[in-house]
Amino acid sequence: MNNLQQPERPIAPALLVGVDLGLPFFDAQLEELGLLAQTAGLTPVARLTCKRKAPDAALFIGSGKADEIKELATQLGVQEILFDQSLSPAQQRNLERHLELPVNDRTLLILQIFAQRARSHEGKLQVELARLQYLSTRLVRRWSHLERQSGGIGMRGGPGESQIELDRRMISDNIKRIKERLVKVKRQRTTQRRQRSRRDAFNISLVGYTNAGKSTLFNALVKARVYAADQLFATLDTTTRQLYLGELGRVVSLSDTVGFIRDLPHGLVNAFQATLQEAVDADLLLHVVDFSSSNHVEQIAEVQRVLSEIGAADIPQLLIFNKLDQIDPALRPTALQDIYDLAGVATPRVFLSAQTGDGLPLLRQLLVEKIQGSSAEPSSPDFHASHEAGTSFGTMAAKQI
Repeated sequence: MNNLQQPERPIAPALLVGVDLGLPFFDAQLEELGLLAQTAGLTPVARLTCKRKAPDAALFIGSGKADEIKELATQLGVQEILFDQSLSPAQQRNLERHLELPVNDRTLLILQIFAQRARSHEGKLQVELARLQYLSTRLVRRWSHLERQSGGIGMRGGPGESQIELDRRMISDNIKRIKERLVKVKRQRTTQRRQRSRRDAFNISLVGYTNAGKSTLFNALVKARVYAADQLFATLDTTTRQLYLGELGRVVSLSDTVGFIRDLPHGLVNAFQATLQEAVDADLLLHVVDFSSSNHVEQIAEVQRVLSEIGAADIPQLLIFNKLDQIDPALRPTALQDIYDLAGVATPRVFLSAQTGDGLPLLRQLLVEKIQGSSAEPSSPDFHASHEAGTSFGTMAAKQI
């Protein structure tokens, strides 16, 4: 296991590259990739974008643009190239040979950030599983010790085939072992959910795009001390606390989940299935939105796509447009509560600031009304409107990670 560990990424200047393939929500300024790079400990020094009808099979961007990137990287002293799209192992290998620099993609950046931030035993297992699955396709390029292996008669040649096969078996064994341990964790979580169900608990999960303020809202509601910061993926592990609603004289279960992001690696979606199960099993989702972001509409669509992917599209939602304190007073809504058209579904929306507490009493009152409606009339249209039309969530267009 130890010889598969990757060294910590040093702080280094990086060149960001984005390719517009005509898909929705192309980040022309590469703002999110820049934030991911900074979160991973890199310093973006330049950004370059281009348009293509389709990726080049060998270099993704074509030889002409690759030459341009190499020249710019040399001028700026760049030590790493980061692509906003996922690269195939062959494209990544060809680009590194052409540019003579390390080349990585958005997927690996997200995996590295998750590896840095995971704190719980379950979270670390999930990240390691996704990382090994990703790196297994890049085995020859990733492990430098393979270059020291003899290649055949006379001790000449390239990497030793036997060593490559050995590492491949080691990765396969580790993946199998981690999956078995995650099955046990999932059983434990299932037992905990059954216990909450027997106590007639009402389960609420916070979901939303990364850095939307979920953990800040969670702390404000339950007076917890979950780590919250103005950065991507500040928290990765699901935390559940009891929220007391005095108007009802009862407590409900509130869970804070990992933030979603555009082009979330499929390996992470699969690996985090046990953690995301809290959202799947919820009675109500509080979909937290960064109202101050210029891309909040696209971020809503991406969250809806991921919810559909994990089987949570049919669960009723309450939209929380957070960070009201960061909006120009002249542009703030006149009413803190209205209805939002979420893919054709009329969904209640609340404007608030989890940081200042403005709007929190209104949110608590809405939660009381939702829970009362659910208890008094389980099939009431007020609570289950989004339940009836939830399958339409999966049709929202969003660029895939």
